[in-house]
Amino acid sequence: MSLSSDNVPTALVKKGLYGVLRCDSKGITKLPEYCQMCNMTFEEPCGENATERMDSVARALEDVLSAALPQGCITVGVYEAAMSLNVDPDNVVLCLLATDEEEVEDVALQIHFTLIQAFCCENDINILRVNNMRRLAEILGELKPGGEPMDLHCVLVTNPKSSTWKDPALSKLNRFCRDSRVLDQWVPVINLPER
Repeated sequence: MSLSSDNVPTALVKKGLYGVLRCDSKGITKLPEYCQMCNMTFEEPCGENATERMDSVARALEDVLSAALPQGCITVGVYEAAMSLNVDPDNVVLCLLATDEEEVEDVALQIHFTLIQAFCCENDINILRVNNMRRLAEILGELKPGGEPMDLHCVLVTNPKSSTWKDPALSKLNRFCRDSRVLDQWVPVINLPER
């Protein structure tokens, strides 16, 4: 029996009869044995290494946002993000979806998130959920230039206009997102620690 990627969605990782398979635009690839035995996600506690790794990823996210802000490489707001994704999705390097505990049950916001996630997955844009809007506001600033509060529910990080972005912190986030997808966690959650 031969496997074909004709009827399989892009970038799908599936555990089944043939082991753990990754299906993407390059075809179907069987993942190594160590991926087949691993059921842990990055959110699950597993000692100091997982905590250190999550702290490291949170610091990398803060570094990326701090570096992108003065370069004008940040788009803030659900509507603004949707417009930017529609105009130039190839320029987006990272999408953040942020909520606080009281907003988790906001159906309209969750529908927006679902649509943005689907678009980002279709266009190979890394996505992270962020669980600390207050800290995100501290990093990005809370007000638009006109004094109006910003909608921090969706934040896009884009390439600078002059070139592509080569940043070790961004590389770390991209690697984290890729590793999460291998473990079938398509939108990993990052908790930005208070400072």
